[in-house]
Amino acid sequence: MLVITPVLIILGVIVSRGIHAISWEFLTSMPRMGMKAGGIFPAIVGTFYLISLTMVFAMPIGILAAVYLVEYAKDSRLRRFVEVAIVNLAGVPSIVFGLFGLGLFVMFLKLGVSLLAGALTLAIMTLPVIITSTKEALSTVPNSFREVSLSLGATHWQTIRYAVLPNALPGILTGTVLGLSRAAGETAPILFTVAAFYLPRLPHSLFDQVMVLPYHLYVLSTQVPNVKPEIKYGTALVLVSLVLFLNLFAMIIRARFRRKKQW
Repeated sequence: MLVITPVLIILGVIVSRGIHAISWEFLTSMPRMGMKAGGIFPAIVGTFYLISLTMVFAMPIGILAAVYLVEYAKDSRLRRFVEVAIVNLAGVPSIVFGLFGLGLFVMFLKLGVSLLAGALTLAIMTLPVIITSTKEALSTVPNSFREVSLSLGATHWQTIRYAVLPNALPGILTGTVLGLSRAAGETAPILFTVAAFYLPRLPHSLFDQVMVLPYHLYVLSTQVPNVKPEIKYGTALVLVSLVLFLNLFAMIIRARFRRKKQW
């Protein structure tokens, strides 16, 4: 209760003060007058592009890395070291990932402050969550599934492809969505890699900057004077709703697939 009560109070304040700003115009129009009027459409679209691209980069790499660690890698010091390193990476502050993305993608690879650099940075930040959750999901599949598949003449990869991965899918999807929901609410990793201060247009390529909801809310709250409070709280409400929707989506996926399990 000590944790839940303050969270509920904060959510109540955001909803009560932000609900009056929510309208079709607020959600679908460009910001005007230096963000003191208009809507947040570029920030919503930018967030959607950024999270989608993050998923494209992080999901296949994370799943393949977990499959290798669980199904192929032998129990050795190197494997245990890699597993500990992955767990530790999940606890690294997000600003460190932002500085890493600035150094590697923006400056060294010369991608510039762009949608591509931001998505790659968020993908690296999300990878530990996806790898860890996928490993746990693969470990819950009974070994008898693998033994039966191999005894019928299937190869190791065919066993993984047709017997293991389908049964681990609920855990994999849940971990992926939770990792992406964390990425959707982060400000520090995108601060130096993708976020635009004020850009009332939509991106045309992967090398464009975009407005993103978490950074837009930070700018409205700290950098732009005389912004109406309902615009700040309305933006916060949209961001919180997005994160809660992703978490709820993960819970529904997990519950739906669990009901289909027969073991």
